[in-house]
Amino acid sequence: MVVAKAKIGARTIPNHVVVDGSNLATEGRSTPSLTQLNEAVLAFMQEFPKTQVTVVVDASFGHRIDKKEASEFSEAIANGELVTPPAGAVGRGDGFVLMIADKVNATIVSNDSYQEFHDQYTWLFDNGRLIGGKPVPHVGWVFVDRLPVRVKSESSPRRGVPNKTAPIPRPLSRPLPRPAARSTGRQAERPSARPAPRPTARPPTRPLPRPPSRQLPRPTAARANAAPSAVNTVEQYEAFATKFPVGTKVKGVVESFASHGAYVRIGDVAGYLPVRLMAAPAPRTPREHVKIGEQLSLVVSDFTQSRRSIEVSLLPVEKLPAVKTAKSAKRTPVARVLKRRQRRG
Repeated sequence: MVVAKAKIGARTIPNHVVVDGSNLATEGRSTPSLTQLNEAVLAFMQEFPKTQVTVVVDASFGHRIDKKEASEFSEAIANGELVTPPAGAVGRGDGFVLMIADKVNATIVSNDSYQEFHDQYTWLFDNGRLIGGKPVPHVGWVFVDRLPVRVKSESSPRRGVPNKTAPIPRPLSRPLPRPAARSTGRQAERPSARPAPRPTARPPTRPLPRPPSRQLPRPTAARANAAPSAVNTVEQYEAFATKFPVGTKVKGVVESFASHGAYVRIGDVAGYLPVRLMAAPAPRTPREHVKIGEQLSLVVSDFTQSRRSIEVSLLPVEKLPAVKTAKSAKRTPVARVLKRRQRRG
């Protein structure tokens, strides 16, 4: 299977990458940092503006980052900027990253070698399927093509190094003479044949005191990866999706910033403007391109029904990535009812 890529000069540009977020977030650190992961992803998007990026983190990522980053992490999950594997996934985060890359024929951005998966995903050793990244002081993030480190086989030792598994020949030697047994002159005492005396009375039994029961604190919503709340109400979302399908131009006002985008107010609904849809190439942060209170001319780019989220873009329609068209978007029962009411009115 060949990865679909484009060449710009001597550099090969992948069409789709899967970022091992947990790996890049812990590069040069003992604990993961969401800030470091955001810097790495934005730097990659600036260097490869035409590449589609999917960021995957471990299910425990939200528990290991700094508490100050918990709310930002929850927003990133709600906006689809970060993806976590389902509970109980085999192989955990690494297996989920490889499964996504194998399904869409994508390149992986990680410094891991995934040695336990070499037999299952042999394409890891193909050129262009693995990109490494590292932050360089006074330079920023640098991304290079790499190959995974193979598992060293114990059966094939290196030159000049003895094989530990091979038996070591013993030199011929004469058996050592056994020392003569000395007689101590004492006869070993035989144990007494009398049985041990049984106790006549049972010791008083006292019930052991039970420790006071403690009620374990329940995990907070920031720590537990609970399903994020919906952005808009059902009525608002369905009415907007019916009136403004994908590709429709709307007006919106910037209300607040997220880690990878900005929230905009479009009438009575809330929309989300990601940095990847602000400009080409994408800005490093949303604050570099838009301001709070600024009115923008936007284009509806996508809908997420599970969160009732509305994604908008500053890019023109012809430059939008491949998304669902208005004709292919399925209408929910509520949307069909609203459409009938509009026709009757």
